[in-house]
Amino acid sequence: MNWDRVEGNWKQFTGKVKEQWGQLTDDDLAQINGNREQLEGKIQARYGYAKDQVKKDIDDWLNRA
Repeated sequence: MNWDRVEGNWKQFTGKVKEQWGQLTDDDLAQINGNREQLEGKIQARYGYAKDQVKKDIDDWLNRA
């Protein structure tokens, strides 16, 4: 799946995002609003992951979604 599909259907994907990254709040998800860079930044901030790790995790998640 590509990110454009996630971005276009963000409200439907927020539940799946919360399943994967439970430390993200509803406010975080509303602020991200489908923007991948903002999602990456929030995951980095909440989990303390390196940027490369976050990109890989999101790519892996997209491939499973």
